[in-house]
Amino acid sequence: VQLQASGGGSVQAGGSLRLSCAASGRAFRTYVMGWFRQAPGKEREFVAVINWSGDSTYYTHSVKGRLTISRDNAKNTVYLQMNSLKPEDTAVYYCAAALTYTTFPSAYGYWGQGTQVTVSS
Repeated sequence: VQLQASGGGSVQAGGSLRLSCAASGRAFRTYVMGWFRQAPGKEREFVAVINWSGDSTYYTHSVKGRLTISRDNAKNTVYLQMNSLKPEDTAVYYCAAALTYTTFPSAYGYWGQGTQVTVSS
């Protein structure tokens, strides 16, 4: 599966962005989809995951209540709605696909190219 992330940009603290990740290739609906992020000088970290049907999600603690992952299997797309953004959310955001429901980056075999999110105070 090939993944293409988009929707990043620059916003002020408290603002919103919606990231999209379009998938092509093998059956999208068979994959667990995750969002990860990497800030300058830091390791890539897990943000959110959604199962194949969309009825199960899990978030890292720091984004709970502010970021929402969703998917549209008819459009082969996964989304990350980002509200109440904070400067510490600044990072390159990556979407990824896996065959298991997990937060570990090593389990994800397919990655998008990343999209930059910058939040200013």
